[in-house]
Amino acid sequence: MSQLTLDLGQRAALGRGDFLVAPSNETAVAWIDRWPDWLGPALVLYGPAGCGKTHLAQVWRAASGAIQIDSGALNVAGLPDVLGAARAVLLDGMGEAWDDERQEALLHLYNVMVERAGYLLFCGRKAPARWPVALADLRSRINAVQAVELGPPDDALIAALLVKLFADRQLRVGPEVIGFLLSRMERSFAAARDLVDTIDRAALRARREITVPLVRSVLQPNK
Repeated sequence: MSQLTLDLGQRAALGRGDFLVAPSNETAVAWIDRWPDWLGPALVLYGPAGCGKTHLAQVWRAASGAIQIDSGALNVAGLPDVLGAARAVLLDGMGEAWDDERQEALLHLYNVMVERAGYLLFCGRKAPARWPVALADLRSRINAVQAVELGPPDDALIAALLVKLFADRQLRVGPEVIGFLLSRMERSFAAARDLVDTIDRAALRARREITVPLVRSVLQPNK
């Protein structure tokens, strides 16, 4: 199985070889791998919280040398200083409510990157068609951008992720532990990371191996 990026808590893992590829994200991975041969100057990755889009965007950022700009802090006056000479820009948190100032700034940013033959990667939870854009010129540009959806991770991906997260901590767990976790945990990369960290700490405190009883005590501390 090919792999991509994960944030593993005890260390940063943002490389191309650390992110697990599955049907829920393989199209997005293919487009990131395809850069700079995109259909246009921009690409949108969108999907629910915990689907891995932000991690995948960081893989692209590392490959492209992109700067990251907070979409909520965009303004026309400050854009030149923030942008500098950059030719690749990552904007996360797209699709939130935007006032006129931010829409004008985003349009200006888009036009500047086109002039520089640069690239933009947008990330958000909603499809671009659902972004609250009233500025006609900006809406026309967004409508023309290639948009790729990432679905929530399925059981197979979460199971593989759990195994990897434990292995990265030099911990081996049995399939019964993975199955027990799968039936009770939230389906997201962030939840898996936090849960493995909690279980690892509990095992160290108790000086016990990671077994179903230990995991049950972590998930149901009062039972």
